Formats: sequence, C-alpha cells, structure tokens
Amino acid sequence: MWYNRRVTHPEPFRVQLGDRGRLVLPAEIRKRLSLREGDQLLVTVQPDGSLRLMSPHQVVRETRGLYRTRAGRRSLADELIAERRAEAKRESSTS
Repeated sequence: MWYNRRVTHPEPFRVQLGDRGRLVLPAEIRKRLSLREGDQLLVTVQPDGSLRLMSPHQVVRETRGLYRTRAGRRSLADELIAERRAEAKRESSTS
C-alpha cells in the first residue's frame, strides 16, 4: 500500500527589525504557537547563524530525560529523597 506523505517545509515569514531591536511576530505565528502578550521566549543562535525561538515549556520537553542514560537503573529521585532525609536528620540531631 502506498501512502502519500506531504513534506512540509518551514513557511518563511517576513519580519522587520524595529526601533531598539524589537521584532514583531506575525499574528499567524502567534496563533500557531498559542503565544500571548507577555509570554517569554528563548532565542538561541544556531551554528549556521540562524535564530531558533523556543518557549521555556518547549525547552523543558526537549531536555526531559537528558540524563536518563547516565543514571542507569537507579532512581535519582529516590537518591535525592534519601539525601534530604539524611540532611534533615543531621540538622535535627545538632539542634
């Protein structure tokens, strides 16, 4: 069975650099990304000189599990809880 898959290319939007270096994102981009006035965005300069614009939520999604392979099968959450309990026990024994 053959499937037709539409290859999507990023659609370019023209923006103009305004006073004090401000950029205005076109309404269609804001709508697609569910952006509202006051939302924070992170901008990174890519090795090829292009800019990448991301929301903090997107950064969290992309970095989730980044250290999972380094942790192996141990639970970092359990280790943190054990460390906090030991620290609390030390603090309560010194006071």
